[in-house]
Amino acid sequence: MARTRVRITSLLALSAALGLVTGCGDSGDPKNSDAPGGAKGKPVVVVTTTWEGAFAKAAGAEDIKVIVPQSVHHAPDYDPKPSDLAAVAAADFVLYAPFEPYAAKIKEAAGSGAELVEVNLDNDPAKVTAEVERLGALFGTEDAATKWKAGFETEYDRLNKDVRAAWPGGKAPSAVSQVFTVWAAELAGATVAGTYGPEAVTPAQLAELSAKKPDLVLDNAHMSTGTVLPDSGAEQVGIVNYPGDDLDLLAVYRDAAAGLKKAMGAS
Repeated sequence: MARTRVRITSLLALSAALGLVTGCGDSGDPKNSDAPGGAKGKPVVVVTTTWEGAFAKAAGAEDIKVIVPQSVHHAPDYDPKPSDLAAVAAADFVLYAPFEPYAAKIKEAAGSGAELVEVNLDNDPAKVTAEVERLGALFGTEDAATKWKAGFETEYDRLNKDVRAAWPGGKAPSAVSQVFTVWAAELAGATVAGTYGPEAVTPAQLAELSAKKPDLVLDNAHMSTGTVLPDSGAEQVGIVNYPGDDLDLLAVYRDAAAGLKKAMGAS
């Protein structure tokens, strides 16, 4: 993701509105009682996007509030609202990514006692399982995280074998990948011939990558600039990193696998 400077000037003003919102709360609020967390003692987790939300859900969290709507194509450009600050004030944990610098400002403006947790957003399977295990330990939901990890590994292996079975002529395809979609090349068992981004592809890079004669171009759907290697003959696949509102991270892998199989059938 691009490290975009975001607009945070309105946050201090919004924090004043927070006092009006939270001042109406009752003693049943988890943050106003002696009981830890939300329902059944589970942590109240606020996440900046559905991507962090999927990690939290995989780790065993059940009470999850997503700040940035999925309809916002580039999450770092989002301007938090007073209701977002109110959610942070009631949270036990706030999950964010390094390229979302407004997360710390949200916590500061809200005066939240939540623990701010930086999440390594990368769909590489080893990094995913490591983060889920870490979050499970933080949330006190280790058993749920372990169960999810086992199911994830089984499904990932199935998808990997399924995509490999679709290799044209039984040979691994070569791919040029945007730097944040390399995980999809690995899912396909493709040979990564080169990477590009997050900056725009320069004419020199275009010539260099085209010379690799890749079978596939894996484009980051959240940062797409159109056809990356025109006239190269490569099939371009838009890879989506963010899960849907159901926070199902496995759906991201299933959708990627389907797109890769379709592209290999057309190449």
